[in-house]
Amino acid sequence: MPSKPRPDLPPSPPAGHGQRLRHRRRARLDRQFARLRRSLPWIDGWIAHLQSDRAALIRLPVALLLTLGGLLWFLPILGLWMLPAGLFLLAIDIPALQAPVSAWSIRARRWWARRRRAWRR
Repeated sequence: MPSKPRPDLPPSPPAGHGQRLRHRRRARLDRQFARLRRSLPWIDGWIAHLQSDRAALIRLPVALLLTLGGLLWFLPILGLWMLPAGLFLLAIDIPALQAPVSAWSIRARRWWARRRRAWRR
């Protein structure tokens, strides 16, 4: 009798090398989203909803608007925070963006941690 897959473990990667690589990149991006959700609990529900498959139709327009708004950061209402938010959402649907966005997220988080330690001295 085959065992049931455990819900707390990610599904096993597909067979081919390219598929395994895509699976690893997606898993890394999912870990960055999980870390973001833990560090910003007040937007946890929004992030979870936008990551779900049900929000696929709204995710792309929201991601494009956030990215374009981030490029216009110098205007009074828009901000630079919109650019990474839009890229994160685009990376869910565009596999080519998953590795660079998650790498950028890790670098930015490490840079911020170093800055915080330097300011506390």
